[in-house]
Amino acid sequence: MPTVSVKRDLLFQALGRTFTDEEFDELCFEFGLELDEITSEKDIISREQGDQKASEASDVVLYKIDVPANRYDLLCLEGLVRGLQVFKDKMEAPRYSRVNPLNGDPQRLIITGETASVRPHAVAAVLRNITFTPERYDSFIELQEKLHQNICRRRTLVAIGTHDLDTISGPFTYTAKAPDDIRFKPLNQNQEYSATQLMGFYKTDSHLRHYLHIIEDEPLYPVIYDSNGIVLSMPPIINGDHSKISVNTKNVFIECTATDLTKAKIVLDMIVTMFSEHCDQPFTVEEAEVVYPDGRMVTYPELAYRTETLSADYINSKVGINETAESIAQLLTRMCLKSEVTSDGAEIQVEIPPTRSDVIHACDIMEDAAMAYGFNNITRTTPRTYTVANQFPLNKLTELLRLDLATAGFTEALTFALCSQEDIADKLQKNLKDTKAVHISNPKTAEFQVARTTLLPGLLKTLAANRKMPLPLKLFEISDVVLRDESTDVGARNSRRLCAVYYNKTPGFEVIHGLLDRVMQLLEVKPGRNHGYFIQAAEDSTYFPGRCAEIFSHGKSIGRLGVLHPDVINSFELTMPCSALDVDIEPFL
Repeated sequence: MPTVSVKRDLLFQALGRTFTDEEFDELCFEFGLELDEITSEKDIISREQGDQKASEASDVVLYKIDVPANRYDLLCLEGLVRGLQVFKDKMEAPRYSRVNPLNGDPQRLIITGETASVRPHAVAAVLRNITFTPERYDSFIELQEKLHQNICRRRTLVAIGTHDLDTISGPFTYTAKAPDDIRFKPLNQNQEYSATQLMGFYKTDSHLRHYLHIIEDEPLYPVIYDSNGIVLSMPPIINGDHSKISVNTKNVFIECTATDLTKAKIVLDMIVTMFSEHCDQPFTVEEAEVVYPDGRMVTYPELAYRTETLSADYINSKVGINETAESIAQLLTRMCLKSEVTSDGAEIQVEIPPTRSDVIHACDIMEDAAMAYGFNNITRTTPRTYTVANQFPLNKLTELLRLDLATAGFTEALTFALCSQEDIADKLQKNLKDTKAVHISNPKTAEFQVARTTLLPGLLKTLAANRKMPLPLKLFEISDVVLRDESTDVGARNSRRLCAVYYNKTPGFEVIHGLLDRVMQLLEVKPGRNHGYFIQAAEDSTYFPGRCAEIFSHGKSIGRLGVLHPDVINSFELTMPCSALDVDIEPFL
């Protein structure tokens, strides 16, 4: 859940009254939020950097409020106050409208065909005659950052650019060029850089370096120019310094470039609806035109209202209450969902504003009705169905095996479910294409590139980290691996595996073999080729030639055991022989 930090006194001033901490905590709960922490900037810096660094920090009290991940309208002070005021019947939900410019034609953003390979979509709007204060300006910047981290998926789906319209002139052009052909002075810098130089310059920037990977390998970088050739931004990395906004900015041009047009529309709607209240004409947004490469022209922001119809019986039955349609309509109106009872009195028409992109189905409306009614006010009832809980069979088997393997003298390890491509391929002398690995599309580090296809690398890295411990080292793990499987709806499946390793001055193959026999004894599988288990010689590049066996149970291969190849041992920075057992336990359910 995203956490929003707001200054307590500023929040109370906007709400028109003060609360005790307990009263505000209760109000948050009633509204479906959670007051996570009461702190100050000084306390935060003191905890993270020490008292000396915090000596000059502010003592202003901050409320840290946890907000549901899909409630983008509550990610800033303006939206939070508006939602609480409507919830407490202190104001009516505002109606947002798109207006034409008072003078001249709308601002226009022209998209060229070159953007198709990088970020093909863009939307735009203008906040005209807006009045910023330092607090409002900070909230405006903070909302953009919260959206970037949330719905924008760290700028991969959408990147927001805000510009002082009085410093630039339209029409604007959104295109893509070779990195060396783009030159401009980036935000808060004193000199011009080419796009290639910027990518190197920001590799050490604690904030922007996390976004460089989005475009750095592309042959063309996206860029937005005004009619005079001034660079507004190079999305999704950085804006130009020429058009930067400040507290004194009166007219803001907002552009959002995206790989997902739906998300871009939502993001634009959120920004303009939250801050249009500070315009001379509150809750109005000046439209802008976007011209696509095929000649289509679309006007943004959409600020679309839509209507859903549902019955009072549906909400009453799902929530467990017995309210009239009129009462439910009032409850929904308090949640910024303006509602009316139809003429026949049987159904409720709910108007969903552009700020509530989280409302998709009737169940979302039902949830808001329950929230407004008060979860603590719902009568506690006994369920009509009688069920007895049972442990999931696979987990039950896992727990039993864990206990017995520990009794056999092996120490349990819990390793990461993600690992590097090298761990499951090169280090095990396997071909990556043959591993059926599920790849992470945007790995944060080289250590977490794929979901593990075997438990063995994790145990070997654990051995390497504990080489100074007394020998022998005997470890095991029973966990899931992830394998590509086109027959499943998500294209992958989990498989529960048992893996054990024995590390000593001698390979200890007999120890691992004995562990296999003990596991089979526990599973009540007797030795035998027809209806039991047996092993036979096999060749596997991970294991030493002639020291590897394939394990069969009831005629099906379930795993391998053997002495690891010296090259595998060396690749994990180990210096002594090691034997391993790797078995699939799901066939024994």
